[in-house]
Amino acid sequence: MPISQLCPNIPSVPQIVACTRNDQTGSKSVSGRPKVSPQLNRWSRARAVRSRLKLDRSNLRTQPVQPPEPNPPPRPLPLPEDPDDAVNFDGADVRALKSIYIVSDGTGWTAEHCVSAALGQFDYCLVDRGCPVSTHLFSGIDDAEKLLEIIKQSAKEGALLVYTLADPSLASAAKQACKLWGVPSTDVLGPITEAIASHLGVSPSGLPRGASGLPLSDDYFRRIEAVEFTIKQDDGASPQNLAKADIALTGVSRTGKTPLSIYLAQKGYRVANVPIVLGVGMPRTLFEVDPKKVFGLTINPLVLQNIRKARAKTMGLSSDGRSNYSEMDYVREELEFAGRLFAQNPLWPVIDVTGKAIEETAAVVLRLYHDRKHKCTMPKISKRY
Repeated sequence: MPISQLCPNIPSVPQIVACTRNDQTGSKSVSGRPKVSPQLNRWSRARAVRSRLKLDRSNLRTQPVQPPEPNPPPRPLPLPEDPDDAVNFDGADVRALKSIYIVSDGTGWTAEHCVSAALGQFDYCLVDRGCPVSTHLFSGIDDAEKLLEIIKQSAKEGALLVYTLADPSLASAAKQACKLWGVPSTDVLGPITEAIASHLGVSPSGLPRGASGLPLSDDYFRRIEAVEFTIKQDDGASPQNLAKADIALTGVSRTGKTPLSIYLAQKGYRVANVPIVLGVGMPRTLFEVDPKKVFGLTINPLVLQNIRKARAKTMGLSSDGRSNYSEMDYVREELEFAGRLFAQNPLWPVIDVTGKAIEETAAVVLRLYHDRKHKCTMPKISKRY
């Protein structure tokens, strides 16, 4: 149906407001702390800034925000004006805030991660609040009426529209509406889908990933199985199943073995993790499995001590208790014990997780895993990463 026939039937657009989070992040500086990953530092500071952006729902403007004129400007399409459509942003001028609307007929995962990756190029601006940004995700938008309501709202707010619409008719409607109402937009999925269709010589299905009614793929069940396996193998449980794991992680306590395992499992890898504890023997099966699937994790002792102190505090352990879990002498001794174990197994790559995000460590693990699986040349495999 042409977009001109759809528009008159659209009722007044309700206010579209995204949920806000009240995350509070913070870190304690450590004297002599090693330099952390610049990427992780930028990510965390930018997330901290964005997490403090809250929509003030109680203080609404009485004057509507006019939609931007189309470019080229013949005549802007008159959109419904409702005083409730404009909002204040914690007392700041709404014109200073740049909104990004993310629209998908599926989960929105692809578009959301593309926007997040692109925003990472502007952390220098986001951190000092030189260009405040607010993102709004609209997933499961599977009919033109809902789509046009969102585009109208983005026109009123002056938002950028980023969309992944597998349905060609919806993608075409979005493109026409954005052009008609002067909404800046980017089609994330369309160009690459067209390129692949041309390359393969076949037409795309036009169905969003995970659409209702579609049979679940083998890949889906493989990921579910991997998560279940990884949870059962957490913290050295069932060492007799280590041979069934795709990846085995080992390291001292608080080196991020569990969150890294879960992250990899969600990508479809069966992961087991085995803790290294001073004075406790390692399971024999760890040394019997293929060394190409074993990865060691290490960390700077000062950072590890800080993490363990925080962990002990949340567990209610007093500093004068029986545990020497977070004492520096014990931390160093345990890391040295782990280092000797790694040296005895030179085929295990050792990854230093100090200052690394889980995603960064996972990227290193997967690169090494696939290089070894496909027998790529890897000099000095025992080096630290």
